[in-house]
Amino acid sequence: MATLLRAIAAVALLAAATAPAALAQTRTANLRVAVVDPTGAVIVGAQVSARPLEGSGAAALAATNERGEAVFTALPHGRYTLTAEFPGFAPQQIGEFRLRGDARREMKLDLAKIAAEVTVGQDARERATDPRGDAFGNVLTRAQIDALPDDPDEMEETLKQMAGPGAVVRVDGFRGGRMPPKSQIRGIRFRRDLFAAENHGGGMMFVDIMTNPGGGPFRGTADFTFRDGSMNARNPMAPRRGAEQQHNASFTASGTLWKDRTGFLFTSNGSTGYDSRTIVAALPGTPFSDVVRRPSERAGFSARLDHAVTKSHAVRASYQRNGSENDNLGVGDFDLAERAYSRQTSEDIFRLSFSGPVGRDFFSESRFQVRSSATESESLSAGPALIVLDAFNGGGAQISGGRHATEFELASDMDFAKGRHSARAGLLAEAGRYRSDDVRNANGTFTFSSLEAFSAGRPTTFTRRTGNPLVEFTHAQFGWYAQDDIRINKGLSLSAGVRHEVQAHLNDWLNIAPRIGATWSPFRSGRTVFRGGFGVFYEWYDSQVYEQTLRVDGTRQSEIAVRSPGFPDPFSGGSVIVLPSGRLVQADDLKMPMFLRANAAVERTFGSTMRLMFAYSTGRGHNLLRARNINAPDASGQRPDPLAGNVTQVESTARSASHLLHTNFNLNLPWHRTNLFLNYTLAQARNDTDGAFSLPADNFDLAAEWGPSPNDVRHRASAMLNMDLWKGLKLSTTLNANSGAPYNITTGFDDNGDTVSNDRPAGVGRNSARGDGRWDLGGRLSWTFGFGSRNGAGGGGGGPQIVIRTIGGPAAESMGGFSGGAENKRWRFELYVAGTNLSNNTNPLAYSGVMTSPFFGRPTSALAGRRMELGSRFYF
Repeated sequence: MATLLRAIAAVALLAAATAPAALAQTRTANLRVAVVDPTGAVIVGAQVSARPLEGSGAAALAATNERGEAVFTALPHGRYTLTAEFPGFAPQQIGEFRLRGDARREMKLDLAKIAAEVTVGQDARERATDPRGDAFGNVLTRAQIDALPDDPDEMEETLKQMAGPGAVVRVDGFRGGRMPPKSQIRGIRFRRDLFAAENHGGGMMFVDIMTNPGGGPFRGTADFTFRDGSMNARNPMAPRRGAEQQHNASFTASGTLWKDRTGFLFTSNGSTGYDSRTIVAALPGTPFSDVVRRPSERAGFSARLDHAVTKSHAVRASYQRNGSENDNLGVGDFDLAERAYSRQTSEDIFRLSFSGPVGRDFFSESRFQVRSSATESESLSAGPALIVLDAFNGGGAQISGGRHATEFELASDMDFAKGRHSARAGLLAEAGRYRSDDVRNANGTFTFSSLEAFSAGRPTTFTRRTGNPLVEFTHAQFGWYAQDDIRINKGLSLSAGVRHEVQAHLNDWLNIAPRIGATWSPFRSGRTVFRGGFGVFYEWYDSQVYEQTLRVDGTRQSEIAVRSPGFPDPFSGGSVIVLPSGRLVQADDLKMPMFLRANAAVERTFGSTMRLMFAYSTGRGHNLLRARNINAPDASGQRPDPLAGNVTQVESTARSASHLLHTNFNLNLPWHRTNLFLNYTLAQARNDTDGAFSLPADNFDLAAEWGPSPNDVRHRASAMLNMDLWKGLKLSTTLNANSGAPYNITTGFDDNGDTVSNDRPAGVGRNSARGDGRWDLGGRLSWTFGFGSRNGAGGGGGGPQIVIRTIGGPAAESMGGFSGGAENKRWRFELYVAGTNLSNNTNPLAYSGVMTSPFFGRPTSALAGRRMELGSRFYF
């Protein structure tokens, strides 16, 4: 017994002696290292090592996955040296990193040949005041991207709503084309243009979408979403719940064709289904409401090759094909079912990008795009249209024919870095060939002031377009720029540049646009940054506006207008006044619209979890486009040219003024990987035009048109909250809200005899009424799980993983991962349920401003009620 007791005591003493060491060995943590290029775009397949500084343990190795993250699991607590490498980039190292708990770090790799002169040695203030750096931008996290709608069209609309009016969406630096499937998106940046000469437009928000590169091990995704009307709420304006069903599917695959040289990416997507539009109208003697089904089909695919010409030079070639068919368009609100028409569209896009250093001091990026598109439409009925102002619209839509376009874009940028200077110069050339036989209003339109006038058969006007609609033309525009970012000291940089633009079909060649800006970080920490700037910007003269002036020139086509016509024969009756043929013309002195804009902003970061930004911008627009009837009758009813009808002239005589105060707040917490994103904008926008063909109420008093812009929404707010709940379960919520938009009040009559029923009551200004606000609460609950072992810790390697430089901006928050360890699994599944307008709030639209309408001052349509969808995604 004594021997047994001694043995037990010895074992106990040995266990007590070794317990601290054993406990120390169990103290481990997970580490995620995100690797990005100089623009903030993720690099897939980069090699990352974590070498312990204590002991003789071997370095842990991992390659970055498709999220740009190298994932290390169960690393012992302690100090490490982190190293990241990728061909064509300078290695980056963090000399001492202390791991005490689950952590995440970002490592930015610079281009090998120019890194020494561009970023090495930058301290916090230098990074903060880099005009092309991370400050004053915003990047969606992976969870926030996942929370966006899965339908590409709905996702684009949501992004534009989050960005605000006038937002421009670019995919890998290109405009146009369809949005890629969500599973192909690796990053989304919101970046407000701060008056760089490289940008055509100014003061607007750019939404830059970066797609996953080709290369690496073979991998892909398969997505499927399902929406059915049985899961939705009734539209508040509809008499019954409308039928709705939507099936969306997409497939992506990528991999390596030639090791370390060539990678590929293939995507296909399609959808089929139908939704419903609500009709709210008033017929003689009775109100009318209905719900009309609108079928639609859409399909497309894209293929891309990424090729490393050398270790530092990359070329990317892609082709995409998209097509769609839609029926029962043009129905809804006041438009009855007989107004329906169908439309078929097709689009082919070829893109080519090349980037890389030129010598020791230059970096070049060029891109080329060819886009061929076609649109064909056909009406259900070709009968004359019956427009009873804001009561009902009947008769045929009279839309047929289509438009075929082949458009080219060539852009090239060259960067140069030397000493205190970081200069850039480039050019943009765009041209198109167009053929259009678009037919509108071939059989005429009767306009009635009210239901009483319709019942009595007394139209106000009858208009009809006659002649051959076929036009063929070319359109081209060109711009070049030069700019220099000068480093004054570590905390201050100045930017100066100039841009020059010219355009075909305009006798306006001196469009010189100077730009200037400054960025200042007064404190050593670099956490507070001020930025301001001023610039001149021009707006392109759209090819579709020029097309209309060619078509309705009085020779190819002309406009017939009849005042007080008979009905149904417009030329019968004793009070008929038939005007001579009218036409559209372009003013001889037409100019490119010009904008003067100024901006001031301040950004403050708090630790690594919080960021707050305030920005104020103001702008003035000159030479804006609008239309004016230069042959309108005067107060006595006499026209300047009695032998001509209405002569609608497109001219550059309008103006605008705007003020905008914007604030953004970001909060990122390690607790459940919680991210909060808040935006608020207070704005005022006033102008005296609603577009190139908008006619004033009084052609002799253009000053009376000055008033709120249709986009004068004073308050806009958006919020997004994302968090990991438990073992792969994620919750995302979104909230979008805005105050009411203005609308116009009109009498319903052609009081001044110009054949346009847009006259306002005496003393009432343009867009003087305002509708109610709207808000929408959405949510997404997903669960991700996986199984199987992945070859390689991070799933990278094997391909070039080429990164094409796009627009700079922050990316530290853009890479998320899967929860519950699924990111290290070979096969991964995601199941989710998502919804919009979860509170089923009534969000009114389309207020009637016609005083003779039975709906005057009331909304006649609303955004959809609660909508739910189910979806799944498979990663392999």
